[in-house]
Amino acid sequence: MRPELKGHFGGSQNHKKSILLKKAGYEKKILAIYYSQTGQLKEIMEDFLQPFHQAGCHVETVSIEMQKPYPFPWTSERFFDAMPESVLGIPQPLQAFELQENKYDLIILGYQPWYLSPSIPTTALLKDPGFKAILKDTPVVTVIGGRNMWINSQEKVKRLLNEAKAILVGNVIRMDKNENLTSVVTILYWMLGGKKDRYLGIFPKPGVADADIYSTHIYGKLVLQALQANDYSGLQNNIIAAGGAFVQWNLMFIELRAKILFKVWASAIIKKKNRTLWLKFFKYYLMIALFVASPIVLLFYMILVRPFRLKAEKKQKQLFLDIK
Repeated sequence: MRPELKGHFGGSQNHKKSILLKKAGYEKKILAIYYSQTGQLKEIMEDFLQPFHQAGCHVETVSIEMQKPYPFPWTSERFFDAMPESVLGIPQPLQAFELQENKYDLIILGYQPWYLSPSIPTTALLKDPGFKAILKDTPVVTVIGGRNMWINSQEKVKRLLNEAKAILVGNVIRMDKNENLTSVVTILYWMLGGKKDRYLGIFPKPGVADADIYSTHIYGKLVLQALQANDYSGLQNNIIAAGGAFVQWNLMFIELRAKILFKVWASAIIKKKNRTLWLKFFKYYLMIALFVASPIVLLFYMILVRPFRLKAEKKQKQLFLDIK
């Protein structure tokens, strides 16, 4: 709700009021749209939007839903069954939703990666013809909440936004910062068991740490300032400088190789009549790849190859941090 401005406004005073409102960003039309299965991304988005609400901006917030909802907690079968469509970008039907406006000054898109790709609900939203029309020529900030690998999913989102002729102006990342294999164990415990506590009393809590969730407003404030100034040119650099976007070399190494293998598996499974059997094969392959193959390959790369690729690695990191 917009705050009331005290005083008598008539003639030139009304004009001054209008100028003040525009400068403050109150008259801007802002859409925050996301899908949250566990509630984690909802918390991230709410914290991100705090500066907008505090400034008196009107933000239209929409949480999208599927016609056939994904369960939480997942069953093991449904969890792995989502892989082929996630990787291949095959949308599933969304529940109908209405937006208050036909165009917005800023769209804040919250999403999570599934299998190194945008979640199926996110893909469905970005491929929806009506929503693509709303995205056209509109600045967009993406807010990602997930386990720890986001590069490939964001590259796909970039392409989908580009197809819709949207203007990506910023990207904020909220990820689980625990060691990779530790986070595999904790995320499976959370997704399949529905409990966000410490597994066996030994492992850390799964998901994005509370401290990271409830500091997302720092980056919301940076976006608000860019919106008020109507200048997004330095926004992503400011987000990076404030720690809101980052690339870990070891995760980048794993992800860039895993995305190829995921696509091979997804392309094969989608054609199989005995899909359930092939998904079981994929599940066992994934566990072996994560806990056996990737640590060994990563160790050899770190010792024998990485020392000679530091400059190339730096350029590669910057490429993924870029919003272009």
